[in-house]
Amino acid sequence: TGGKTERPFPAATDLLHISYNQDYGCFAAGTKTGFRIYNCDPFREIFRRDLGPSPAAANEPEAAQALHQPPVAGGGGGGGIGVVEMLFRCNILALVGGGDAPHYPPNKVMIWDDHQSRCIGELSFKSPVRGVRLRRDRIVVVLENKIFVYNFADLKLVQQIETAPNPKGLCSVSQQPGSIVLVCPGAQKGQIRVEHYGARKTKFINAHASRVACFALSQDGRLIATASTKGTLVRIFNAAEGNLLQEVRRGADRAEIYSLAFSNNLQYLAVSSDKGTIHVFNLKINVGLTTNDKPLPAPDADVPHMSPSFSFIKGVLPKYFHSEWSVAQFRLHEGEQYIVAFGHEKNTVAVVGMDGRYIHEIKL
Repeated sequence: TGGKTERPFPAATDLLHISYNQDYGCFAAGTKTGFRIYNCDPFREIFRRDLGPSPAAANEPEAAQALHQPPVAGGGGGGGIGVVEMLFRCNILALVGGGDAPHYPPNKVMIWDDHQSRCIGELSFKSPVRGVRLRRDRIVVVLENKIFVYNFADLKLVQQIETAPNPKGLCSVSQQPGSIVLVCPGAQKGQIRVEHYGARKTKFINAHASRVACFALSQDGRLIATASTKGTLVRIFNAAEGNLLQEVRRGADRAEIYSLAFSNNLQYLAVSSDKGTIHVFNLKINVGLTTNDKPLPAPDADVPHMSPSFSFIKGVLPKYFHSEWSVAQFRLHEGEQYIVAFGHEKNTVAVVGMDGRYIHEIKL
């Protein structure tokens, strides 16, 4: 049980994209006419930028027309923004055109400086951009089958990574200064790839038997949570060694997992799906786990692990009998896409939805 504070933001019919910033203190909304930035707690709109051409622009004085950002060549002549990626709370954002009338071409990443209210750089690609991730020192651009990593200061290409088909633009990047960890789909079904730039090593983890549908990386880059297209199990891995540390169960029936999120203290993991329920799990892991410890065996299918004491009744009870279940659940609207995060206040879960609702749920 707990208190719930709900706030509306742009109408669901206008929304094209929502995403949190790196510390979950803000979220961005891409709309058919531009983008908006919101503070989470307390909830308020920080600013909005309407990029679409105004119907009355032709009748306005030249100085007034200058306030409207003109559509970029190759765009749809509208104001649609399909990707907005913040860089903490600074004035720099990454924008990608989207919707039926994109403001920028969907194959370009535009670097927007809000202090100047204009784009100060761009990156062009041969296919549509599926996602963008930012660090203070890196820009990561996700395409359908490839990921490009750039140095932020000079936009020089650092690395190209081939991936399995990735229409959702799945990618996670650690945010602690110094150590850079990047997680993306591997080349094989059910596999994730972990790039440890500090150690200059690549780790492949066979996380699931079926295709990976969602994953999350802790901010310090030490833990990875994964879910497959079945959506019944979530697995937590040690990013450095690839060990399976814990397995939790969302439910017995299939579901599409929309988001996974670690709490800042790595005590909890939150999961959202198309079932309309937010699940919160207690993490029972030693974050400093190394290869000398005894993790769970590597998974070979999307089934839970049965301890020896229960093995004699495997054929009698459902496979999920010995699964770890959530310690808290919050019911929302089934079928809506919600992205979950942990609030800065202790024991709070924040949820932002493509239905145009922001919910601040307090667990007691």
